[in-house]
Amino acid sequence: MRETPVVTCFLLRTGPHGHDEVLILRRSGRVRTYRGRWAGVSGYLESTPLTAEEQARREVQEETGLSSADIELVRAGDPLTFEDPELGTRWTVYPFLFRVRPGAAIAIDWEHTEARWVRPGALGRYRTVPRLREALARVYPASRDDAA
Repeated sequence: MRETPVVTCFLLRTGPHGHDEVLILRRSGRVRTYRGRWAGVSGYLESTPLTAEEQARREVQEETGLSSADIELVRAGDPLTFEDPELGTRWTVYPFLFRVRPGAAIAIDWEHTEARWVRPGALGRYRTVPRLREALARVYPASRDDAA
């Protein structure tokens, strides 16, 4: 089984009705895995001198156009490890939660076809990458109880 570390970033904002919302992105047909599924901002944790947080910030900038000035780290969660036998992969997900500066504009890249702000408790309504709700719960514990 191939060991694959990744970062998954949840971007948080206060929505128009005063409720927290997280950004989810629909993966395009041009990515290697989980095409068409909803995910947070994610990317491989490469074997470079970057820390997981630095890689997370890089992925946010590449996939949404948001700079470091547009986001603030709220929490880094404990890694989540699970296996996907179909892909022959053991994923280790390093979850992060960033608050987005009000007024910052999202511009998705080729890795995604759609972006949507949703209440954290509504993730179960979407066909997501594996364990997305569990990864979110590691950085946003209220997500399990948040009404949609």
